[in-house]
Amino acid sequence: MTDWLAVCREAAADVEAILEEMPPRERQAVLGEGQGGDETTAIDAAAERAILARLEGIDDLTIISEEVGIVGSGATRVVVDPIDGSLNSKRGIPFFSVSIAVADGPAMGDVHFGYVYDFGTREEWTARRGEGAFLNGERLGADRPRDEIEILSFEATLTSLVAEQAAAMVGLAYRLRIMGSLALSLCHLAAGRVDAVCSLKPARSVDIAAGQLLVRECGLAIDLFEDPPFAAALLDLEGRSRVVAAGTPETCNKLADALSA
Repeated sequence: MTDWLAVCREAAADVEAILEEMPPRERQAVLGEGQGGDETTAIDAAAERAILARLEGIDDLTIISEEVGIVGSGATRVVVDPIDGSLNSKRGIPFFSVSIAVADGPAMGDVHFGYVYDFGTREEWTARRGEGAFLNGERLGADRPRDEIEILSFEATLTSLVAEQAAAMVGLAYRLRIMGSLALSLCHLAAGRVDAVCSLKPARSVDIAAGQLLVRECGLAIDLFEDPPFAAALLDLEGRSRVVAAGTPETCNKLADALSA
């Protein structure tokens, strides 16, 4: 049986070594467009190559990754975002991560292991289906998001999107944070550091597959409100929906309604 925690730690260490050798100015070179539809930069490509190399020796995999797309046809699906928070990485802002999820089926509800590593703080976030979520090996769940939203994390935030949606949050959320990594924002929700998370543009499975398991293992709510039900969302690069996550389904519904008004 594959020790997925060990594999993910090795992959994260490989990416960290690349980051140390590649200064921010070199990370920014655009190499083309990835299968996920975004620009592929030098750091995106180098990080993905390192992770795929770690997965090469494991049998029966289907790999879903932001740049190369879908590789293989195995029963176990591995969903990879090599650098979540690419712009932060390229500019040298220490808030970006690697996100890896492992599933025994084709949908979000089939994810049984999630791993997110923050290259800025070196915090390691993990979750196992039915076993809980953890930060650096310590169980999460004691500190929960507040029912009344003090801190709301906006992600996928063009200036125009923030301008369109911020007013809708008046009366729902006291303060906004715009940090630049959806995977990490979901982890921070699981830890009770923020009270809700919204993605202002449609997200893909690679953006959320690992982080959502931490959220759900902490008994919190998350929804793809433009493409429900959440657990049936396919682990691919095609499906896209805006995401809301919070302490309760009721809070998620309020946020979704505000974003849809």
